[in-house]
Amino acid sequence: MAVRRSGGRTDDDMKRMAFLLVAFFVFSSLSLSTASAQVPVRMRLIQASNVGQNIDPSLNDVHKELGSLFNFTSYRLLREENLRLSQNQPVTITAHPGRFMEVTLVGLKRDAAKLKIRVIREGKDILDTQVRLSPGRTVLIGGPRHGEGVVIYALSTPF
Repeated sequence: MAVRRSGGRTDDDMKRMAFLLVAFFVFSSLSLSTASAQVPVRMRLIQASNVGQNIDPSLNDVHKELGSLFNFTSYRLLREENLRLSQNQPVTITAHPGRFMEVTLVGLKRDAAKLKIRVIREGKDILDTQVRLSPGRTVLIGGPRHGEGVVIYALSTPF
């Protein structure tokens, strides 16, 4: 037999409302933490060419990958950026005068971040792609011509 309280509510009604409130707050906090999650991304711009045979010492961690994917004899770090990406919030970097790179976190799962990469030169997209970035891995993207070679974008994350 349900006991009626003032206002016509029973103990069972009160328990249901309490459960729903707790469930609502738990779900809300999980949604907010996912929505406000930031992903750290290390982005390196590398010039690759066949002029000389120099390997920038700061690229030792990716030298083997570079050599297996690209056919160049020289790799030089042009720039390094440490980004903090939030869901659907593009971060724009000046890659070169008149050339910009836009990196956007478009998806996040426990084991990978999905990034949209755009390179814009003189107002036009010259590269528009998406990559899946896993913790401890580096994604290499061959980019546009630069000087006597090309630019390669190296993205990694420790998350």
